[in-house]
Amino acid sequence: MKASEIRELSEAELGEKLKDLKAELFNLRFQHAINQLDNPMRLVAVKKDIARVKTIMRQRQVAVKQ
Repeated sequence: MKASEIRELSEAELGEKLKDLKAELFNLRFQHAINQLDNPMRLVAVKKDIARVKTIMRQRQVAVKQ
């Protein structure tokens, strides 16, 4: 998911997206632990998506305070 796509989401949608990504990361880690993970690079991609969502949320928080 690209940052431009994330910026188009509302605050509620960002929160929901973050929740979904964290759940996906949990499932991927679980699959990795039992050696059932098909694509290990998906772990990296999900972590980066989480970071992107958190960054956009923080940028909006700072913009509101100013």
